[in-house]
Amino acid sequence: MTQHVRFTSRRAVLKGITALGAGTLMTPALLRPALAAAEGAVMDGEFVNGSHFGIGYFKVEGGRIVGVRPHEADLKPNEMLDTLPDWVYSPDRIKYPMVRKSFLEKGVDSDRTERGKGEFVRVSWEEALDLVASELKRVKETHGNSSIFGGSYGWRTPALLHNCMNNLYRMLNLHGGYVDDVQTYSTGAIRVIMPYVNGGPTTGSSWPAIIENTELMVFWGSNPAICSRIGWQVPNHAGLKYLEEFKATGTQSIVVDPIRNDTAQFLDSEWIAPRQGTDVAMMLGIAHTLIEEDLHDKAFLADYCVGFDKFAPYVMGETDGTPKTAEWASEICGVDAEKIRELARLMASKRTYISMGWSIQRQHHGEQGPWMAFTLACMLGYQALPGGGSDFNLHYSNYGTPKGTAPIFPGFPAGEAPEGLPAPIPVSRVPWAMANAGVEYDYNGTRYTAPDLRLVYWTGGNPMHHHQERNQHIQYWQNPETIIVHDMFWTATARFADIVLPVCTNFEKNDMSMVSDQNVGIVAMKKAIDPLFESKSDYEIFTEIARRLGFEAEYTDGRDEMAWLRHIYSEGQKHGETKGVTLPDFDTFWNEQPYQEFPVTEEAKYEVTQASYREDPLLNPVATPSGMYEIYSRKIEGYNYADCPPHPTWMEPFERLGGAMSDRYPLHVNTQHPMYRLHSQLNNAELRHVYEVKGREPVLINPEDAAERGIADGDIVRIYNDRGQVLAGAVISDTISRSHIKLSEGGWYDPQEPGVPGTLCKHGDVNVLTHDVGTSSLAQGNCGHTALAEVEKFEGEVPEITIFQPLA
Repeated sequence: MTQHVRFTSRRAVLKGITALGAGTLMTPALLRPALAAAEGAVMDGEFVNGSHFGIGYFKVEGGRIVGVRPHEADLKPNEMLDTLPDWVYSPDRIKYPMVRKSFLEKGVDSDRTERGKGEFVRVSWEEALDLVASELKRVKETHGNSSIFGGSYGWRTPALLHNCMNNLYRMLNLHGGYVDDVQTYSTGAIRVIMPYVNGGPTTGSSWPAIIENTELMVFWGSNPAICSRIGWQVPNHAGLKYLEEFKATGTQSIVVDPIRNDTAQFLDSEWIAPRQGTDVAMMLGIAHTLIEEDLHDKAFLADYCVGFDKFAPYVMGETDGTPKTAEWASEICGVDAEKIRELARLMASKRTYISMGWSIQRQHHGEQGPWMAFTLACMLGYQALPGGGSDFNLHYSNYGTPKGTAPIFPGFPAGEAPEGLPAPIPVSRVPWAMANAGVEYDYNGTRYTAPDLRLVYWTGGNPMHHHQERNQHIQYWQNPETIIVHDMFWTATARFADIVLPVCTNFEKNDMSMVSDQNVGIVAMKKAIDPLFESKSDYEIFTEIARRLGFEAEYTDGRDEMAWLRHIYSEGQKHGETKGVTLPDFDTFWNEQPYQEFPVTEEAKYEVTQASYREDPLLNPVATPSGMYEIYSRKIEGYNYADCPPHPTWMEPFERLGGAMSDRYPLHVNTQHPMYRLHSQLNNAELRHVYEVKGREPVLINPEDAAERGIADGDIVRIYNDRGQVLAGAVISDTISRSHIKLSEGGWYDPQEPGVPGTLCKHGDVNVLTHDVGTSSLAQGNCGHTALAEVEKFEGEVPEITIFQPLA
């Protein structure tokens, strides 16, 4: 089947020339090939469903999904929605329950170094479920529930019922509990530091308040043109609509980023390109200029903040003998000193909104970036003003769009966690914990001990994508006795498991989801086809495991899929009544009105976080120990962490341009989010052929850096450092600054020698190159944006890509 499509060449898209067009955020649709035949259809017709990429009407003909058109509620649909029909039928679907051959033969005595080598045996569902239940029983009886890890972090499918993580957590809680994780790979540092600074919020003004009041927008490592294409819930892409409205105002904007990113191109923003990882130094240079030229708001600092009297002497060099002048900052960040001073003066002269992306805190000492940006906003006196101050969410998942008046739909309950289990592990330290039982570590002011993890149960995530330093990660992964994975596809994580259970996609089961992370609607997600091959929903799988463990009735509460959906919807109706929100009955919603939109109040349209504190700080204190904004934290001071001082501070990272390791590895690797994926999701869809280079992940290289290395556009290159090596396809572009390369996160790991640490990744998994270390003792976030490497043209026979081939 063919359709009329919009199309832009892969080369133009990757170079950043026409990816966003002149006046619209609509990117090209994908010309799809004919779809393979499905197994078992429900009926022909159109079915409403939702995903991380939007809402659509999915067309079924002859028992297979053959197309999709965007739903009217999707304000800026994109081609990631278009590729979902072919994604469902990807050749690498896991068809049957599979067990690693050695594990099936020897159990916990199997050779764990064989994980990842692809030797699996097909078993029946009865055998697989019996094996899972017996392993859960064995570990509980032999080692206790503190040896079962079930945190299962990842971007699972949007769902109120088939929330695979809650499905898992409920089963494990009924089994006696499990070790969980805490925080996220996205926001590991910022979610820990900001409660000390402002009581916790990472938001600022709504888009309408920004459009009406902001005079200068500074996107600092922030790229909403990309990150608003997806959503944790089903997105309506309102953030992209507001970005277009912001452009129409003509408001001055500046993008601070080593890459002239998609937002900069769309808005035609001024581009300032510091060396990656040096943002705090550049901001300190701005702060020094504000103080030196008496441009800081002394009244705001006195009335709303504590600790500036301790921070200012550091900036001026009185405490350490090093004034943080614009010249000092320039030596570190590479931005001209006069440009730093000009930016300080400009920010002081116009109501400025600093939209900082999360990349700044996914670096070594990542707590310091958001703390320093917030401090700048306070020094300027703009914090908590409409369209002024700092914000750390605007770039992501359509945040900043006005919140709807949605009632609370409770979703599938995870159940109560039993007492007496180890504390949750900071999520980016989980692989380390697998190999370091009994070792102590610091986190957020407390010292913990890593538990003895014997069984790992993962569903709804792909840690062999999102974790750093892949080769070390593989070695950590060899320590647990048993690894169980649910997945739809043969991801690297599934290939490194012992027991693999096939789960169906959201198009093969019934569910519903909230629309937008701002809860502006709810959408029915209707089953379009029957589960392919022998796949099942996570709920079905855990129901069967619960039956074998003796608590099926407690797990299901006597409800099947549709009964749960009716129950969840009914609870939402009841809560809606208390808010004056009326919903149709479930049958009308499900059969006739599968999208329900919730109104947005005028107050929500112009929401400003902590505006009440600004209006009256005595009556509306923030949730810090002092009740004020804390530029200096006495609580953090009390922790005595050498790697997280009590006020924003420039600290040398373990490597950077102009610093450690840069003579040996002179290029900084930027791991920016991809345009056509959500992390690793959709990398196995046909859409990858739009952007890949000779089957590899594209790597953006500055023309001068490429010329120095004899690299031409389209060459296969080897990127390497002491941690690993990957192949990628060169895309030469002046949208990336010198001494930087961009290899987006999310490319699937495809080892030349499966299961062997140190082997070449043939496809371009950037986390082969990154370092597995915490941001600091405070947050223990990941440092995925701190990585140096070198690039060379690959010589010799280029190995075949095999990661998208099924194992069986």
